[in-house]
Amino acid sequence: MSYDEGGEELEEIKRRKLLEYQRALEAEKAKEEQKAREEAMRQEILRRILTPEARARLSNLKLVKPELVEALEIQLIQLAESRSVRVPIDDETLKQILARLYEAQRAREVKFRVSF
Repeated sequence: MSYDEGGEELEEIKRRKLLEYQRALEAEKAKEEQKAREEAMRQEILRRILTPEARARLSNLKLVKPELVEALEIQLIQLAESRSVRVPIDDETLKQILARLYEAQRAREVKFRVSF
């Protein structure tokens, strides 16, 4: 094998790796764009089903407990779609839902602790 053949082979490997990297970047970008579209859609739905005060409470809570708020947002959307709650959801109703979630979470923690 001559030096030229080795150089060409190396260039081909570099080209394939670069192409692979570019495809991975494109896939990641598409994934991020899809996630952004889903988030925008969720926020639009929340704008329609929550009063400004309830949205403000949710935003404040999101700063402290983002995972909880994400799950709560999904639950609120499902409740509104199933007509299990009156829309728009006001701050008082949101407080009641949060209190029920908190109590349910505490009950699970107690059960978990007792089981050990």
